[in-house]
Amino acid sequence: MAIDVKDLFNNKLKSAVESQPDAAKKIGGTYQLNVTGAGNWTIDLASDSPSVNEGTSTSTNCTIDIAEADFQTLAANPQSEGMKLFFAGKLKVKGDQMKAMNLQKLFALAK
Repeated sequence: MAIDVKDLFNNKLKSAVESQPDAAKKIGGTYQLNVTGAGNWTIDLASDSPSVNEGTSTSTNCTIDIAEADFQTLAANPQSEGMKLFFAGKLKVKGDQMKAMNLQKLFALAK
């Protein structure tokens, strides 16, 4: 089943981060997620008020670029697909690659 990427970021993740700020801050970092075909989001898990906002920022620890179809694959099974997509060049990470690995924890908050 396909995930509504905009709903995931604009509603589910945003709500999870705002309702569980301590858990979000434990994940930490600032992220720019660019999902080609769906949109761009800035995720700040380092501030006192963690947030998920539509748009772009250049002051993040980690930038991730991925096509929407590949994001669907990743979202369906992040543990096994993340590395496959990364090594296939379909999931591009700039900046702190260790922070990118923490995103699994972020998506777990929204379930």
